[in-house]
Amino acid sequence: MRTHPRPLAVLATLTLALAACSSSGGGAASSSAASPAGSAAGSAASSNAASGSAATGSAAASGSAEASLDPNSLLGKVMKAGKLVVSTDPNYAPQSFKNPDGSYSGFDIDVANELAKRLGNLKVDFVAPDFSAITAGGWGGRWDVSVGSMTITTDRQKVVDFSPPYYYTPAQMAASKASGITTIEGLAGKTVCAGAATTYLDWLQGKKLDFGPLSPKTSPPAGVKTVSQKTDADCAQLWAAGRNDFEGWLSAQPTVDGAIAAKQPLIKVGDPVYFEPLAIAVDKSGPNDTAFVAKLKEIVDAMHADGTLSALSMKWYKADLTRGPQR
Repeated sequence: MRTHPRPLAVLATLTLALAACSSSGGGAASSSAASPAGSAAGSAASSNAASGSAATGSAAASGSAEASLDPNSLLGKVMKAGKLVVSTDPNYAPQSFKNPDGSYSGFDIDVANELAKRLGNLKVDFVAPDFSAITAGGWGGRWDVSVGSMTITTDRQKVVDFSPPYYYTPAQMAASKASGITTIEGLAGKTVCAGAATTYLDWLQGKKLDFGPLSPKTSPPAGVKTVSQKTDADCAQLWAAGRNDFEGWLSAQPTVDGAIAAKQPLIKVGDPVYFEPLAIAVDKSGPNDTAFVAKLKEIVDAMHADGTLSALSMKWYKADLTRGPQR
């Protein structure tokens, strides 16, 4: 876990940065733009005078910044606590999974840790509620943010606020080897498994999914029936345990690939049925999240621009899934 040196100083810095963004109407100001290094080339006397003045001004600005950040807002509470509580899935490799020692690993875990680092070297605590509880909103302050590959949909936007997408995944159909099915059409009239409260289950049940430009234009196999499990990966793990009362499975392509690599008894069938934009989510019903969501956007945009997200995608997926099919 990361330490969090001088949270109040970090809080002041964040507040000043947000104030600068608001006054300029644009992105974050660079540190070099605020640096007095150019004027520091004067005489020693001027330099000493400037140093004293800067110290006084800095102290005043720090006090003003601390006072201006609403301590009851989500950002204020997180910075005061010096930690970020993140909801995740303990059984959704390679996005997130719990290790035998109780720690977490995966793409989403690395993204969450990087988010906390860029917020101000905050400590990270991971919690693992059911995905249905996360997508329902009304978190009651039990966690601050979801970094759990949540798809942006118009229905979910009623209860949570989203960052910009940090990556995109293909939704991939699979079939058990025991079923003998090798095509998507072969799943017509069969039973397909998906995680509870997921877009995969919604699509299989014929519900309209609104992702904006990436909204699915495909339809599920005719007459398909569904069964749901707590999380997507449970479907393949049930096949591995010998259960064969469903023939198909729909999940994120990396999760399907991971199950195949783990020698679970399944094959991919057909091309991806759609692509989905995945984002960090914050509860609308919690403390005011305006400043926090603005900071999320700044950080996610920066992680795209500096290649951090691409590097993490290559690490976990051996492919860059951060650009999406439309780019």
